[in-house]
Amino acid sequence: MDGAGDAAGEDMKAWCRAHPKIELHAHLNGSIRESTLLELAKDLGEKGVIVFEDVEHIITKSGRSLPECFILFDLFHVIATDHNSVTRITREVVEDFAAENVVYLELRTTPKNNESKGMTKRSYMKAVLDGLSAVDTVELVSSPFGKQCDNSAKSSMPFCNRGCGAQRKRICVRLLLSIDRRETTAAAMETVNLALELRDSGVVGIDLSGNPLIGKWQTFLPALTYAREKGLPVTIHCGEVPNKEEVNAILDFCPDRIGHACFLDEDDWQKLKASKIPIEICLTSNCKTNCVPSIKDHHFVDLYSIDHPMILCTDDPGLFSTSVSNEYYLAASTFELSKSEMHHLAFIAVDSIFADDGVKHLLEEIFESYEE
Repeated sequence: MDGAGDAAGEDMKAWCRAHPKIELHAHLNGSIRESTLLELAKDLGEKGVIVFEDVEHIITKSGRSLPECFILFDLFHVIATDHNSVTRITREVVEDFAAENVVYLELRTTPKNNESKGMTKRSYMKAVLDGLSAVDTVELVSSPFGKQCDNSAKSSMPFCNRGCGAQRKRICVRLLLSIDRRETTAAAMETVNLALELRDSGVVGIDLSGNPLIGKWQTFLPALTYAREKGLPVTIHCGEVPNKEEVNAILDFCPDRIGHACFLDEDDWQKLKASKIPIEICLTSNCKTNCVPSIKDHHFVDLYSIDHPMILCTDDPGLFSTSVSNEYYLAASTFELSKSEMHHLAFIAVDSIFADDGVKHLLEEIFESYEE
């Protein structure tokens, strides 16, 4: 690339970082900071829980192989087994997304039982909520919004405060509770009931995730149906591996959003496109997990060409060494999208969030004020 091309690329990178963004597919444990992961892993090594030397080089490595990603993924689950670690990770993850100019975040996590640490699904979620309460480097908007800012209060900072003096970046955070595919129907129902209990604390929906090779759709259908009946939106990891029967069943269920959608047959694609179900697009994740041959071959371009609702997301930014800004830049540079087109892509994500109309209205004002 010549000098002019380098300058244009750097300009787009800077624009992608500065522009307001919405993140709707980020797993809490997969978003842990490298420095924190290193520190907690070293502590576990000193306690004899893991062999630190076996994972140190993987933690500090960028551009990990798929087998190394799986090793790191297993490590996430070992680390996030006590309340203090969960609280710390949550706080740091929110602060890191705010630093990326994410103005609205739906953070998903699987409530966990860990008898050895005295952890229940409910106490796990208390630790997550404690982490949200502990955020102090940015302004966290976690409760329902009050009056919106008037025009005189608008600025490049999201969710501005009138008369607050020096302003900090602000981020609205909502939570999705994940049903793990290893769980039973009863355990899945427990997660949905917990989500219903925590609605006033910022829980806005249910996710189905986990190892796509484990579990049967019928196991989780009663809980997902119950969530829908109770007014909880549902997002589902769909098509992470070839499984036509399950993909068909998920599309027939018609969730409020789906994640990934990599392995779909042509008739499934037609059904998905007709349904207009928003898709959480994770470019780097899909490439690193070999769900697509390359970013250029990603189904993003096909969906974008027909204006199918999509949201650019990270999936596991810590695991895959990416960021929301990087995902935006990858889309812009790979598919030759202009700033105006990228702005529109960011803006339409507002339609797919699970928060109420008041939140959507405020987000729309933010994006409208940022329009090129």
